[in-house]
Amino acid sequence: MQRQPFTNRSSSNDNQMLPEYANIPIDPSVENNLVRLKRDMGGSDDLIMRQIHNEGINTAAAAVVYIDGLSNAMAINQYIFDVLDYSLPRYDGEDMMTLDAGSLAKKLLNGMGPVRTVTDLGSLYKNLLSGQAIIMLRGHQYAYCADIREWKGRDVTESTNQTSIRGPRESFTETLRTNTSLIRRKIKDPRLWMETVTIGHMTKTDVTLMYINGLAKPDVLQLVRDRLSAIKIDGILDSGYIEELIEDNKWSLFPTIFNTELPDNVAGQLLEGRVAILVEGTPNVLIAPTQMVTFFQSTEDYYQRTFYASLLRILRFGSVFISLLFPSLYIAITTFHRDMLPASLLISLAAQREGVPFPAFFEALIMEITFEILREAGLRMPRAIGQAVSVVGTLVIGQAAVEAGIVSAAMVIVVSITAISTFTLPAYSMSIPVRILRFAFMGVAASFGLFGIIMGFFVLMLHLCALRSFGEPFMAPLSPFIKTDMQDALFRLPRWLMFKRPETSLKTDSSRIRKN
Repeated sequence: MQRQPFTNRSSSNDNQMLPEYANIPIDPSVENNLVRLKRDMGGSDDLIMRQIHNEGINTAAAAVVYIDGLSNAMAINQYIFDVLDYSLPRYDGEDMMTLDAGSLAKKLLNGMGPVRTVTDLGSLYKNLLSGQAIIMLRGHQYAYCADIREWKGRDVTESTNQTSIRGPRESFTETLRTNTSLIRRKIKDPRLWMETVTIGHMTKTDVTLMYINGLAKPDVLQLVRDRLSAIKIDGILDSGYIEELIEDNKWSLFPTIFNTELPDNVAGQLLEGRVAILVEGTPNVLIAPTQMVTFFQSTEDYYQRTFYASLLRILRFGSVFISLLFPSLYIAITTFHRDMLPASLLISLAAQREGVPFPAFFEALIMEITFEILREAGLRMPRAIGQAVSVVGTLVIGQAAVEAGIVSAAMVIVVSITAISTFTLPAYSMSIPVRILRFAFMGVAASFGLFGIIMGFFVLMLHLCALRSFGEPFMAPLSPFIKTDMQDALFRLPRWLMFKRPETSLKTDSSRIRKN
């Protein structure tokens, strides 16, 4: 597979992200450059500028500029200044013009690592604000950029959003290079390729594309490249920005890009021919293309025995139907189809509803809205008291509402089971459309009964079957039906029976089995 780089890759053209400085050359005078840097950055306190002078000469022979907190100040003092202090005092006056730039760069490389050369302010600012140290020499219209980036980040810890009983506990952090290394530790193969593009006119956010060469489909990979390259925005602060800008169906409630915090989940998706999108500053990695069944799969399914994993997966599918349709079915049956209930149950429900001033639809609406408020309050409040508010608040308000005759006890049970069923979904992004559509189904159930629910569900299935994720069917392998992919869809076959990779990968390397 031939690599086709981004049209605005940061490694090939830094100036595209800073067009206002792209044509401004670096001044041969170190002092003039420092004045320009200080003026353009408003004299910011974290802009550190240190000059080096030759003996008996007032003008600066060299200067080192870096951003405090982004660059490794200890490394700058230990390596860069030692090299400059040793080399530059030997040169005075016009001899600075004849300074062997290659020799100096080699000395810096011995202690620092990669050193680049830039010739304009656009590239200089981009590298400076990315945490690199800038080295300027008197009489030279270029500067060195030493890659000594170091900023404080969160340590690799256990994920709080996607828990696992068995399996790796580590999760991604906000540091891009840490995240790529976590994936490298899982997949030690030279075919794991990375491409980086800088997005955001002001934030200059690094976005890395990871895929396994030979597994990812070239047309899908190129489509991801094209959509990332087409983004024109002033800032990217989270992967959610990228997700919203590159997804296929922008007006659909359902996410067509999967996101996860778990490195083992990303590694598993890459091995199936998918593409990972990592964004600097966020622990959530995007996976494309994706399928509906992926949102019901947990990484723990692949570490447990197949029977237990399949049972849990089927339980999740059933829980989604309960969360989506249970309140609407209760409303439709108690409002339009009472003859479907046994006489004893009908009498019990009628006795409970005696004295309740609202119809079943408004009962369910009041309880659902109340529970959503409590759920949101529990998420936003401090963690120590958030769970207590959501759990205790639901019990107290539900019991008080029944005793006050506002809602029936049966409705409290229905809403409680519905809410609990929502939490079985491993992917939080999929539970949001289910919660929203629940209210729509309640409305059609109150208006048309079971007929409205059936028609609403039919429309929902048509919409899901029409969705695409980077050109791939969102409902595959159910629609279209793909027999080989059913081995890991509604249930999971034993590992020794899963011979083939899914259709999302190239057919030229579709076998999971290696003979040598």
